[in-house]
Formats: sequence, C-alpha cells, structure tokens
Amino acid sequence: MKTRQTVLLCVGFFMAASCSLRSFGQTLEAIAILPADTFEHGPTSGQFITPANGRIPPFVNKQPVQGISSVLRSTAGDFLVMSDNGFGAKDNSQDSVLRVHRIHPDFMTSSGGTGSIEVKSFITLSDPNHRINFHIVADLTNYPGSMVSVDPGIRNNRWLTGADFDIESVREAPDGTLWFGDEFGPFLLHTDANGKVLEPPFPLAGVKSPQNPFLGTESPTLARSHGFEGMAITPDGKTLYPMLEGPLTTDPDQRRLIINEFDLATKQYTGRQWFYHMEAATDTGQSIGDFTQVTDHEFLVIERDNFEGPAAGLKKIYLVDFDKLTTDGFLIKTEVADLLHLRDPFNLAGPGNGVFRFPFQTIESVIPLSDTELGVLNDNNYPFSAGRTAGQPDNNEFIIIKLDRALPVSRSSN
Repeated sequence: MKTRQTVLLCVGFFMAASCSLRSFGQTLEAIAILPADTFEHGPTSGQFITPANGRIPPFVNKQPVQGISSVLRSTAGDFLVMSDNGFGAKDNSQDSVLRVHRIHPDFMTSSGGTGSIEVKSFITLSDPNHRINFHIVADLTNYPGSMVSVDPGIRNNRWLTGADFDIESVREAPDGTLWFGDEFGPFLLHTDANGKVLEPPFPLAGVKSPQNPFLGTESPTLARSHGFEGMAITPDGKTLYPMLEGPLTTDPDQRRLIINEFDLATKQYTGRQWFYHMEAATDTGQSIGDFTQVTDHEFLVIERDNFEGPAAGLKKIYLVDFDKLTTDGFLIKTEVADLLHLRDPFNLAGPGNGVFRFPFQTIESVIPLSDTELGVLNDNNYPFSAGRTAGQPDNNEFIIIKLDRALPVSRSSN
C-alpha cells in the first residue's frame, strides 16, 4: 500500500512539473577550494563598491577571481571557469574586466588530494575591432558617473567590463570560438578563443532588460538581472539553448521561464521555445543558476532561492527532457541532487555529522563529468556573500557529487 501511495504521489507531482520523491541519491565525492582573496593582475577594481565582510576596496592593480558562473572542461585535468560581470551590478562593475580563467583543481577525496585550486592563466574579453554596436566603457575618458579616469589598459585594449555586459554563461563551439550568454541585453556574444569579439551582439527579439543599451523610451520586458543565465549547447555543437533567469514582466505566470533555440549555422533564433516552471514565484527569490547539456534533448537545471547560510532553503539540480512535457506545456522536472543535503561519509568538508551543505546564495555552474558524477561550483559574489562563515567572504568551492543513479548517456559527440 505504501509503494502504491508513493507512485500515485509521484504521478501527481510530475503533473505539476516536478517530483522530489524520485530524486537521485547523492554523495560528496571530492572538493577543491580557491580562497576568496585570490587575485590576478589587472586594472584597479572595486572602486565603486563599499566594504564588506572585512574587505576594504579598492583592489589596486588587481582583479578578484570570483563570480564563477560557468564551467567547461579543458585538457590535462584543467577547467575553464568564467567570471560574471564582477560586483553584481552595472554601476559598480565598471572597473571589473570580463575574464575566463584556466584552473587546475587538486581535488580532496577519500584517498587523498590537497583540495586546492591553481589558477594557471586567463583570457580577457575585448573588442579591438569595434564590433560592438554601442558605446562601451573603453570608449570613455572617465568611468560613467564619476571623475575617475578609465584605466589605460581598458581603453587601449578595449577590454570589456561589467558595465558593458553581464556574462553568465559560456559555451565552446566546434570551431573553437566562444559564445557567451548576457543578462543586460539579453545578448549572445561571440568571440574567438582568446576572447576577441567577432561580430555585433545578437539580441532576442521583443525582449529587453532595464540595462539594454537600446531600450530608449521603451518599457523593459524583463526585470533587472533576469536575462540569459544558463545556456546549453547540443553535443554536436550545432545549437545553443539560452535560458532566461526570470519571467517576462508581461507574463501572468511569474514562475514561467523561457528557453530559446539558436542555430549556430545561420546565427539566428529558430523560434522554438520550451517552458520551465520554477518551484516558487520570483518574489521569494527563486531563479535558475545554470542550464547545461546532458544529451541532445536532456539537460540539467540549477534552481535556487536567494538565501545563504542557515537561511538557504532550496538549492537543487533537476533533469529535464525536451521530449517530456506536462499537460499544460511545461518541462517535466526530475530532481537529481539536493545541494543542501549531500551525504559526506568521509567528512571531506571537515568534521561533521556526515552531511554536507552547499549553502551559497548563488550556485551557477554544473557540469557532467561522467554518467554518475557532477561538478558544481558556487558564485561567491566577492566580497559580499558569506554563506559558509558569517562575516567572511565565501571561497570559490568546486565539488564533485556522486549520483546513485546514472544520468542519460549522450547520443552525439562533438
């Protein structure tokens, strides 16, 4: 009788687009940490933020390695991780340059490892050929709204900053070029492997955020920070699927998020869309953190609330299938991992009760490493977020989760 009740409950929940009763099991298998106070050489940053968690800006002649919002596998055990716009807003990130970092984690596991992360190199996004069709910080003498001179490196190299774009996702095409999903437009941004912009940004017709440079007197159709957050690419590298972080302002269902299809051969949106239903409305802080491919029709979604530390209540990863919809047209969600309830039998995160929590405000990167392993990274919002230890800025944590049930296997390859 109990089994039958569980099945009936699951069916009911699936009709509502999710079923936590059929979640996969999960165990913390490995962890590596990049300290919060990790910097690279670059223009002075943080000139437009206030002190937080004991850190006093500005950060002279350096850029923090933080805000990790997307991850790609590289070679020799390395990963490429992308920082977002910097300090969380257009106005305070004018001196934060947009970068992708090459890192090498030495994961701590039950059999050893230091648990450290080495930053090996980085690329900085730039527009030396003036492909961007609106004014950027590099075009100016002073940072917008201030008397502070734009750093010569930004001007001379036409480096892009967090006041130009809020990049939240990156995918590599088969030709080695990079595609970034941006929240300010929302735009798709196309660069070469070294971050040089190749063509004007690609807008999404009929959709504009309050930070869109072409908004003019129009009313925005997205709230701030609700543009492209996650973005998947099919295993054959032919199609992108950028996903909006929040609902359209005109949508009566404020739990509905839209996934659009973009064809890389024609460099156009196809018009095909899918709809994802969040667990709660955005006024409670719900949003998605990442959208990444598993097969040509199955994808992982990070969904999270806006809380951190003990207050964090929802930090989950779901599997969706473009071929499986509810009767009202939403993607069916199957829970893969609850990041606030991971088994930690070896106490990899330190002495504890065998349970590991990933209690960060923003968790924005997930990557399948095998059919039973997921890599997950937090966006630490340096120096503002303090989800791990009150009063201390969060580190960048890279964890590997072992699943008790295998993910689907890709039917295509690059």
